[in-house]
Amino acid sequence: MTVYFIGAGPGDPELMTLKGQRILKQCPVVLYAGSLIPREVLEEVEGSAEKIVDTASIDLNEIMTHIIEAHQQGKDVARLQCGDPALYGAIGEQIRRLEQAEIDYQVIPGVSAVAASAAYLGKELTLSGISQTIIMTRYEGKTPFPERERLPELARSGATLAIHLGVTRIHKIVEELIPHYGEDCPVAVCYRTSWPDQDKVTGTLKDIVKKVRDKGFSRTALILVGYVLDSDDFADSYLYHKDQAHVYRPKVKPAEPRTVSRTASVSKAEPYEPLSAK
Repeated sequence: MTVYFIGAGPGDPELMTLKGQRILKQCPVVLYAGSLIPREVLEEVEGSAEKIVDTASIDLNEIMTHIIEAHQQGKDVARLQCGDPALYGAIGEQIRRLEQAEIDYQVIPGVSAVAASAAYLGKELTLSGISQTIIMTRYEGKTPFPERERLPELARSGATLAIHLGVTRIHKIVEELIPHYGEDCPVAVCYRTSWPDQDKVTGTLKDIVKKVRDKGFSRTALILVGYVLDSDDFADSYLYHKDQAHVYRPKVKPAEPRTVSRTASVSKAEPYEPLSAK
């Protein structure tokens, strides 16, 4: 018996990995947080899973009760986590209890809110000469922060920031960032990325608070801050520079790059769409 922590992605069922989907279908017991994971993710197991539990309204001890019961029956458990389990997934305390109970577990990574939001914006978060560093953090709330990780300290780096769980305190975030980034620094706030009601707003540290309030964003939003969000003045990466040699691109190049051509018809790829568009 194994407990699988499966990254369900940010919302769109098609953003769960193939491995995550395969394992989900094989598990007779499924635990998921309905407040963070849309029911559409469970469509393919609704008729096959023996037990599906929405854990949004229960505490950790109750979650563990379901897992231990499945363990006693020798039934694998799919523990669906929104986004990527390693990022603010609260799997640490679950894993600790599994190890104490000598229950096997595996973690299946997923698409994070940061990756999905960058895709939603159509942006790269690392641009040559602008920023090569992304700091993923959250605004301080009930979880205490060491001094070195408070927002003003992180802002000293000038790195691109991805701030989780802070949209209700965006006015305070802006106050702490302006001294380091300046009022004209670009900001994007992505709300419920890849859900049917996904939305976004862009601006600067000077005007983003009003724009967010006008939108009415109150939860489940990611705040991205950095000059990579609105800059055309960046150098081309050396990754594909003609003079850049590495193990896969030796200085002595083959006469022709490896190419595979076929005449068979290929179906057109569907564009990335939120759930509401399907």
